[in-house]
Amino acid sequence: MCLAVPARLVERHDEAGVIELGGLRRTISLALTPEAKVGDYVIVHAGFAISVLDEEQASETLRLLAELASAIPPDDLPPSQP
Repeated sequence: MCLAVPARLVERHDEAGVIELGGLRRTISLALTPEAKVGDYVIVHAGFAISVLDEEQASETLRLLAELASAIPPDDLPPSQP
């Protein structure tokens, strides 16, 4: 199962960008969201920004994901990936 998550775009370099989520930064493709600007929230799936959303939508989605994550007993979580 795959999950698309909102993240803030902190750098833009043509069709590539850097997003930040939970203190981590990753380079992603912006080929599908040419309208995305630094400071925007984008939905990221498989290394691609697939849509732009407003801060309120992003905050609510991140809140719900954190709520879901906190409901999972630690022993049921998969091992961390390096």
